[in-house]
Amino acid sequence: MKKAIKHIATVQMGYSFRSRLEASADGRVSVIQMKDLQDDNIVSCNDLVKIELDDVKEHHIARKNDLVFRSRGLVTTSAMLHEDPGKAVIAAPLLRIRITMPDKVLPEYLNWYISQREAQIYLTSRAKGTVQKMISKQAIEEMEVTLPTLEKQKSIAALAKLSAREQTLLKLLADKREQYVSAILMQMAKGKHE
Repeated sequence: MKKAIKHIATVQMGYSFRSRLEASADGRVSVIQMKDLQDDNIVSCNDLVKIELDDVKEHHIARKNDLVFRSRGLVTTSAMLHEDPGKAVIAAPLLRIRITMPDKVLPEYLNWYISQREAQIYLTSRAKGTVQKMISKQAIEEMEVTLPTLEKQKSIAALAKLSAREQTLLKLLADKREQYVSAILMQMAKGKHE
């Protein structure tokens, strides 16, 4: 079964700030920006900028399990909020995707699906702009998603998570090996190793 995102989720533009963000130690609102979206498509809430913002409306507040979509640039994937960010807003040009039919789709599955080849081909075909590529809110809303059963979605999301973890570990292992070989070669160059 396929459904357009607009039938399973709401898509909202990020909060538009009129000026540069002014960090405030006493700020009561955190801001989720592009820099907070990690390579593994998870939103990191560790270093969110805190600001003073009085006129924030409830519909701008980000929640656990929201997806944050990168609508500008070369990478058009989403990242998932696995933890409660507290009182936080998502900054424009990011888009917030919130599941409205939890009985039909898991946020982890949708997050995975958006980065798959089929979805990426669709998004690339809808990108506007010559220098800075941009995906519109409407393009995301109209993107169709293949929806297997919730059980299958759980399995796919779990396997995708394991696969991503494996890739992270393999990269770490390769980096460590490179450091080790480099250290041995440097010792050989200095004549300390035969």
